[in-house]
Amino acid sequence: MTTALILLPLIAGLIVGLVPLERRMTEGLALLAALVECALGVVSLIQFDADKGTQFVTDKVWITDFLGIADVRFHVGMGGLSLFMVLLTAVGVAAAAATASWVGRERPRIYFALLLGLECALVLLFTARDIVLFYVGWEAMMIPLYVLIAVWGGEQRRRATLTFFIYTLIGSLLMLVAVAWVGIHGNSFQIDVLTGAGLDSTWPFLAFCAAFCIKAPLFPLHGWLPITYRQAAPETTALLSGVISKAGAYGLITIAIPLFAPNAVDLRWWFVGLALAGLLYGSLIAFRQPDARGVVAYSSLGQMNLIVIGIFASLPTMVGSSIAGPVVHANDNGITGAKFQMVNHGLVSLAAFLLIGLIELRCGTDAFKYLGGLANGRPVISTVFLITALFALAVPGSAVFVSELYILIGAFQFQALVGAAAACAIVLAAMYMLRWYSALVHEGDGPNVSPQTPDLRLGELGIAVPLVLILLVLSAYPFGVMERLGGFG
Repeated sequence: MTTALILLPLIAGLIVGLVPLERRMTEGLALLAALVECALGVVSLIQFDADKGTQFVTDKVWITDFLGIADVRFHVGMGGLSLFMVLLTAVGVAAAAATASWVGRERPRIYFALLLGLECALVLLFTARDIVLFYVGWEAMMIPLYVLIAVWGGEQRRRATLTFFIYTLIGSLLMLVAVAWVGIHGNSFQIDVLTGAGLDSTWPFLAFCAAFCIKAPLFPLHGWLPITYRQAAPETTALLSGVISKAGAYGLITIAIPLFAPNAVDLRWWFVGLALAGLLYGSLIAFRQPDARGVVAYSSLGQMNLIVIGIFASLPTMVGSSIAGPVVHANDNGITGAKFQMVNHGLVSLAAFLLIGLIELRCGTDAFKYLGGLANGRPVISTVFLITALFALAVPGSAVFVSELYILIGAFQFQALVGAAAACAIVLAAMYMLRWYSALVHEGDGPNVSPQTPDLRLGELGIAVPLVLILLVLSAYPFGVMERLGGFG
């Protein structure tokens, strides 16, 4: 099943990109492939047994005696977190493909081929159990992203692409060196073997963390985020915030911390401190943004830093560098909440950025001073925006409320002051999301909103409503996800 999930978007992307089909056929084939990927993901979820660890495994030798160190294996499989990351990827790419088809992107063959190639790389990354294979997925993910931003972005797309490229290149080079170090000192590239190898070195741990924290991003490594989120096409921004940022947190949970447990414990306070600063900074800056994308972008920065708090708050607080092997939790609440929040925030970000894209399609801008009054005679769009905003501000009873509550409990168990500061930042989220909703929907019609501006159409509802419905299902039964997520590794 895992191999099928990797190969399906790859094969479909090659067909879409190489076969000269008409626009409708190209769009239809790409969307069909994305929907079939979703269906395969759902089948995997139904068949997944929470008590059996990594499942749907394929393990074959890929490169024999790589660099004279060890075999590189095509070793893929899905544990609890990777399963839900694959599902999130499938849902996100399907929604992005539907949006691109609705908008009518230029050069559709190349665009949809890149989108499906990105999906293939992400699924490979989230399911790899060999660290070289993980790195291949990590780098393969970047190529379509650069092109999607550079070709289909806004007026400053070249600057945005260059900024994003510089940041990610630095992270990729650091990870490459760290992968080589791990292979040499661990005599293996298999993640399961390396987890119990007792690796203990600060600089390769920090090299991995730098790559992962740039992608998340962790404060202060977020310099690429504002311009990239604003200049990329809405569906690309939705994937960056909703799915690709989760690759950074996923790397921390499955690679950096399990492989270098002693170093993670010793440096936990540095990461918690930076993440707390990023949470407060992102929440405060989001409140002052003049545009809808800016609010959600800095909100995403804050939420990803909240996830990092949950991850590192779960580490032991009174254990020195003598710890080796699998990570022993100080508490399970932080890591459980962090993993669940990765799923919840991914869905909320996808919905928010895609909805913003639909507003830009109607009004030509997302700047608040040109918008407003979208609720006037448009009940559907105002309702969908309201539901999305309520999930984003973690209204009690929602899945986001549950995940944030678990992170806060873990933070309080780690250190009461950390929990109190994180709680204050979460309160700010309610303020900036209410401002976001009010500026778009309430008051009189803005200069770019006319009485003829249409409500959401049926095709657009087909993009937004499934994301909202998934969030409602998760809110009704959050334990269905949380019991499958597990701890580190």
